[in-house]
Amino acid sequence: MLRLTDLRLSLPDGPAHTEAELRAAASERLNVPVGDIASLRVARRSLDARKKNAAVFLYSLDVYFADAADETRVLAGAGAGVARHEERPYRFPVTAPAGGTSRPVVVGAGPCGLFAALALAQAGFAPLLLERGQSIGERARAVDAFWSGGALEPESNVQFGEGGAGAFSDGKLTTQIKERRGRCRKVLEEFVAHGAPEDILWRNRPHVGTDRLRGVVAGIRQEILRLGGAVRFGARVEGVVDRQGRVAGVTLAGGEEIPASCVVLAVGHSARDTFAMLHARGLRMEQKPFAIGCRIEHPQAFIDRAQLRDLAGHPAVGAADYKMAHQARDGRGVYTFCMCPGGRVIAAASEAGGVVTNGMSLHARAEANANSALLVGVGPNDLDGGHPLAGVEFQRQWERLAFELGGRSYRAPAQTVGNFLAARAAKRLGGVPASYAPGVVPADLRRCLPEYVCAAMAEGIAAFDRKLRGFADADAVLTGVETRSSSPVRLLRGADMQSAGLPGLFPAGEGAGYAGGIVSSAVDGLRVAEAVALTLCGLPVEDLDAAVGGQGGQGGQD
Repeated sequence: MLRLTDLRLSLPDGPAHTEAELRAAASERLNVPVGDIASLRVARRSLDARKKNAAVFLYSLDVYFADAADETRVLAGAGAGVARHEERPYRFPVTAPAGGTSRPVVVGAGPCGLFAALALAQAGFAPLLLERGQSIGERARAVDAFWSGGALEPESNVQFGEGGAGAFSDGKLTTQIKERRGRCRKVLEEFVAHGAPEDILWRNRPHVGTDRLRGVVAGIRQEILRLGGAVRFGARVEGVVDRQGRVAGVTLAGGEEIPASCVVLAVGHSARDTFAMLHARGLRMEQKPFAIGCRIEHPQAFIDRAQLRDLAGHPAVGAADYKMAHQARDGRGVYTFCMCPGGRVIAAASEAGGVVTNGMSLHARAEANANSALLVGVGPNDLDGGHPLAGVEFQRQWERLAFELGGRSYRAPAQTVGNFLAARAAKRLGGVPASYAPGVVPADLRRCLPEYVCAAMAEGIAAFDRKLRGFADADAVLTGVETRSSSPVRLLRGADMQSAGLPGLFPAGEGAGYAGGIVSSAVDGLRVAEAVALTLCGLPVEDLDAAVGGQGGQGGQD
């Protein structure tokens, strides 16, 4: 194929350019008749709205010709921005041997665990996937009941259950990771194969939406089962079995022991009891930087106007978003994270007696408010001592204070930006309604966040207002607290992806400190699955490349 880049097309009248329009544009750019193009596909599309009245979509198109001679001829006469392009599809390193191997166990059915199990199943290794929470359908019903004022289910909630925390989010599939083996593309293609919209393969900032994401998650589970894998819900792992210094299996709540020589540990960033169990048995782990703060809400119509100007409401553009960062005077990073256009703020607690917020959007992004996390970096110097789980206790402290401020009913403390900046307590909010369910209580957020976090947030709001005028609007709503943007702990592993000091245990994903969102977690699941398969086949785990940049950030990478 030929990859045609930087093709500029004015915005269509409707939601998207037609294939005929794209063919005509490619024909003109390549100076060939439309009929010579056998087929084409969109590889990438982004919006360039820097010129107020001349916004365009920038396309990269893959153009196919009937035979190689036509392609060579066209390439010879093409100018800049046209090159031969070869796809490098993802390839799993091995398949299960005919005689079989011991069944690998994957703990956790978030993006990391699901993709580790899927890849192993596709290669014939018949994994067993264990998830402490329930299937996505049962889990969604429990979460909806909690948001309506019902009881919190500690084993199946926004954090625990099939799909992981990402199942109740905007379903963003952007990522900052760099890898060369096609894993990111593999993740997106599997999403599409199981029900996600095809445009995630080429949109600049793809998202699925929580409503569509739930069907994708269920579809991946069904594929794992079809390929010979097994899935068990309500299966909380309480212990790791080792013999002669190597993993021999896991123990479930209730005492059942499941043998396994390879265990993928993809438990997510909120599995605090699992972290405590692993620490108690001597697994090597360390503190990791993370972040805390609040959710900030504005009317989506305001964000659209501020970001898109005359393009606000255009059917091809959709709801506007933003992403901003600022370094405060004390050196702390302040940034927006997991911005949810046309979404809502959600209750994301997983422990009794704590309030946790997060953001969520449906695929249509059509609700009245936009929301984003407004986070401030926290590091080991802010924690009480060097205990590896000090960050967990730090998170818990502020979640419990928020619970008290909200009236001990899982309502969240909230404050207008105007009152927050003035350090003024008030008994009512302003003109922007808070979307959080089961409801908010007007409060002084300085009572449930560290003072240095509040100071940095105030400085960040002012800085962001200079970039996005109106961000500091007095009626905008802050709802607290957001503490679960990333794991506060890292489970150490070596180049072979196995736990430092306990061979056969493969810490993986966001909870282990090696990812920061849906795509990077899924990619880490693929890498770990590759290492498991090679280990089960008695082969060396060679360089799997640095698929996930760094070691996981304060607020994630996706």
